[in-house]
Amino acid sequence: MISARWLAKRKPYWDRLEAIIKKAGHRGVSRLDHAELRELGLLYRQIAADLASVREDPLSQPWAVFLNQLLARAHNLIYMGSGTSKRGLLRFYSEDFPRLFRQTWIYSALAFSIFLAGALAGLFACLADPSFQRFFLGPQMSDTIDRREMWTHSVLTIKPLASSTIMTNNLSVSFTMFAVGIMGGIATVYLLAMNGVLIGVIGAACWQAGMGLQLWSFVAPHGALELPAVFIAGAGGLLLARGLLFPGELPRRESLILYGGQGVRLALGIIPLLLVAGTLEGFFSPSDLPVAAKFACSAAAGGLLILYLTRCGRGKTDEPGGAAGSK
Repeated sequence: MISARWLAKRKPYWDRLEAIIKKAGHRGVSRLDHAELRELGLLYRQIAADLASVREDPLSQPWAVFLNQLLARAHNLIYMGSGTSKRGLLRFYSEDFPRLFRQTWIYSALAFSIFLAGALAGLFACLADPSFQRFFLGPQMSDTIDRREMWTHSVLTIKPLASSTIMTNNLSVSFTMFAVGIMGGIATVYLLAMNGVLIGVIGAACWQAGMGLQLWSFVAPHGALELPAVFIAGAGGLLLARGLLFPGELPRRESLILYGGQGVRLALGIIPLLLVAGTLEGFFSPSDLPVAAKFACSAAAGGLLILYLTRCGRGKTDEPGGAAGSK
């Protein structure tokens, strides 16, 4: 149990770190002198250890939340003031991003739930009223499905161009899903739900046309990476909305910096996933390879992604660049 004496001894250090952060303000570490920069690094490491101790005591959870947010603000300050290098980029993707995903996983789960609700709504609407398919998908795509033809064969004739276009579109959609979180999360929720409705309607239409296996064997290879990336981008938008709507004890501006910083890093973290997914969607998914090979590719890609997100960055003290997101 954390004692009152221990708290009284450690709190001046916490207050000092908060004072340094406030002094830095929006100009960052450029406002700090050499001694304060050294003190910032030292306090950051010490208070990270304090947070680990406080988390062990269930009765000290309010202090854990406070330290979590304090360290997240310090993390943003430290890394905002450092230049990007190849080594830093490697560390971000190998350690920081998967750690941040684990710390904010509840937002990705919420994004997935919104998408799933939309998919189920689209599925049941299509099954209950066949005309909904034509209304939602349009006559051209509906006629293609009615003829039991896949609309993906044209991709094979322009593989490189198609792959590039798919990558660009996926990146655009994902970054938009994050950015519109500044509108209070309404637009992010709408985009997640409508993407879910779309996949639900297409799934129902293809199933009714006897093309279910063709559809899902096409979606599976790239979808194992693309769909989780969409959910993570949605999580970034929801975090941005949280910073705007629910600042808690933080000033709204600092709350936006904190949670918006988490959202930005999530959005940046999915770029490699979308690049690989676009390559698979342009070259592998529409190919004539056996269905079993496509599902095997999906299982391999999904399994590697799960290992990456759950295992990378472990074994080291979490740096709470986004730790407050899960609180």
